[in-house]
Amino acid sequence: MKSIVARQMLVTAAEPDREPTAAELDAIDTEMPLITAEVELLDAQITTLDRTPTALDERRIRRARRRVLAARRALANRPTGVVGGAA
Repeated sequence: MKSIVARQMLVTAAEPDREPTAAELDAIDTEMPLITAEVELLDAQITTLDRTPTALDERRIRRARRRVLAARRALANRPTGVVGGAA
């Protein structure tokens, strides 16, 4: 039986210790408001896991959901930078 471990490094194209490219950092920076809003929503949901949500907890979750939806809408409505109009 042949082992494929020796060929694994030849097949794998990506280097595991590489730094993110400028384009990847720009994409993360563009999505950061959505990431932050989703973290806030998750935090609000985690606080209510071990207890019955109070009115204040429910309001916090509602506001966090609205922030996530607003961030998604803003991200979806951003111009893509494609020259020449819609495809």
